[in-house]
Amino acid sequence: MDSRGTRWLLLVAGCALVALVVAVAWRTNLAEQNHLADLAAVIFGAIAVVFGWMGLVFAWRQSRPALPELPAAEQVLAEQVEQQWRDEARLLLLDNPHPIPVRWQLSVDRASMSQPHLIAKDNLVFTGNSNDIPGLVKQFRALKRRRLVITGGSGMGKTTLAIQLLLELLATRKAEMAAATGNEIVPVPVLLPISGWDIDKYPLLQDWLGVQLARNYPALAATKHGTDAAARLAKGGYVLPILDGLDEVSEAGRSRVIDALNISLSAHDQLIITSLKREFSKAVKKAVQPLNAAAHIVPKRLTLQASVDYLSACLPASPPDAWRKVLAALENGTAPGLTELAATPLGLWLIRSVYLAPNADPSPLIEHLGSDATALRVHLLDRIIPALIASRPPSGDPADHFRPRRELDPTATRRQLAYLARQFSTTRDIAWWRIAKTGSRGLRLFIQFTDGLVWMLASGGVFIYIFAGADVEIPRGFGFALGLLFGAVGVLGAITWFDDSPGQASLRMRGRTLKLVRSIFSWRHEFMAPVAMGAAGGMAAHSLKVGLLAGISGWLMGVVPHALVEWAEQPILTSISTPRSTWRSDRTLTLLRSLATGLLCGPALGMLGILEILGNSTVSDGGPMATFTVGVGFGFAFGFMGGTALGRHHAWLACAAAILPLAIAKQLPARIMDFLEDAHRLGLLRTVGPIYQFRHAFLHDHFAAHPTDIGSTRRN
Repeated sequence: MDSRGTRWLLLVAGCALVALVVAVAWRTNLAEQNHLADLAAVIFGAIAVVFGWMGLVFAWRQSRPALPELPAAEQVLAEQVEQQWRDEARLLLLDNPHPIPVRWQLSVDRASMSQPHLIAKDNLVFTGNSNDIPGLVKQFRALKRRRLVITGGSGMGKTTLAIQLLLELLATRKAEMAAATGNEIVPVPVLLPISGWDIDKYPLLQDWLGVQLARNYPALAATKHGTDAAARLAKGGYVLPILDGLDEVSEAGRSRVIDALNISLSAHDQLIITSLKREFSKAVKKAVQPLNAAAHIVPKRLTLQASVDYLSACLPASPPDAWRKVLAALENGTAPGLTELAATPLGLWLIRSVYLAPNADPSPLIEHLGSDATALRVHLLDRIIPALIASRPPSGDPADHFRPRRELDPTATRRQLAYLARQFSTTRDIAWWRIAKTGSRGLRLFIQFTDGLVWMLASGGVFIYIFAGADVEIPRGFGFALGLLFGAVGVLGAITWFDDSPGQASLRMRGRTLKLVRSIFSWRHEFMAPVAMGAAGGMAAHSLKVGLLAGISGWLMGVVPHALVEWAEQPILTSISTPRSTWRSDRTLTLLRSLATGLLCGPALGMLGILEILGNSTVSDGGPMATFTVGVGFGFAFGFMGGTALGRHHAWLACAAAILPLAIAKQLPARIMDFLEDAHRLGLLRTVGPIYQFRHAFLHDHFAAHPTDIGSTRRN
């Protein structure tokens, strides 16, 4: 007999056994009026057993299904990466009016590279301009193993070049695939901050890469691709990792990263990595060997003419007199501080954002600040926030990607960004689900004990309500004791909230109704225990209320909400992780789990009260309706708290609880995600998957070191 026939045989046998138990119970005169509660308990218990048995039988599989093919998942990944970084490049103005023309060449520090014959087939040559990304991509693909190290000073455009290469690699990927021979794989470039790699936990790059892909691109886990598609793509060489910011790893960890990369990369694995030049050279000296087969390129400072041409392109054809004087001073070298600052992409962005975008008078650039590059940089960094806010007034148009949605105060914005810069100074990754941990330890303890207190009150009330009408004598103090026990569980459970990562969720029903039904009838085995225990208690206990509560509540609180959450967590083909989407998803999971549990447990407890009244010779004061109402209230409170505290995702709950006191202290705004999104629209922040980063490390470090607002003024 095949597995399908065996499953049906087991199902029929189980149902027949339950029917036999019900028949025996009926013959013992349970149908009499004074035993109606016992009869109801048997029926409900039988239903619980039947559905529990169905879940166990249909959850059994003969063998593991065949793994889906990877090309579809690979295509989804390529499309989502391209969409993500094209939007980000637009916000960062990388092509507006044109890319800053940074020239790149091979590093003269040959000790930081492998032997030339390992890197290139012929003579090792690598030079080009950020204005000609196709030319740089062509040279990258000409390398033997297509591995590249991009280093340089702060603000020289390393990450910008990485983004430009990523977009060009994606744009030409189809043509490259058409020209590929044999089993050659053309991988999808994916940019990730390397500071998140825990080498102790993930010794191989591919293991960590698979986890990051699953987090940032949840569509890869859609049923069509198989739940492990991200890991298979990473291990199969279908991904070209672009690892940004080796210098942001601890000094002791940088050489370990290089050693781990050399161990992880096979002959066909490609790689691009960025770092500050000095930090990379030091790391190579401490590593066992340089990064195998990787070319190492560095930028040249922009020429005066290149800087003048870029700023001129941002101005009208006939610029104002003040800007003519600035361009002349820059071209003639009469303002050495301005000349030095304008030789870097960061400097040009600051000049453009502070003086050109808001149409401000640029005279300070060539007056007292024009001779001191450091003072000029600090001056521009101090004014970048009010300048961007002034030049980009709020807009409610969803198509306007460059304007915030709300009115921002420059002083408050500076203070709040400075708080984030200080709290996330180690990795520079601003993860909203880690904001809760930035509060004081006292705040976290307060949240934990508040959760425990609510748990205690809700559960204590439920148990007192249950035992008050039970047929057996149980001291009322026992209800309080159980309440205290559940309160302790609430305190201990809330400890993990601050370490939870956000989940993914979609409540879209179209095309997913059958999945929801399957989820309800494919429960995990561990959730069958409360159903079976409740059924046994309902049929065997003398006081049927406790047993029946366990059976029905085990079903309603354990199985159905879990099935709903499990269904909601199943990604759809368009799922992609952004800070906003992960915030909404985790909130959805928390509310779905809590409301479903509360709404299902409430009526169950109310019905128990009715059954108890029907099974007793006397009716409680207030009648059945009052009893039902009280039961529903207690059940909803207990179920809602149970759904809130249980489950896997509490990141939104922890963050929401921690934000309020931080907002009262004026360290962060109450609507934290709106604020972060607006800072992103202003161009102060960038996104990498579900996390935010400051646009430039210089900006992050400046705000962290100088939290007070200097010289900014409010908008009129």
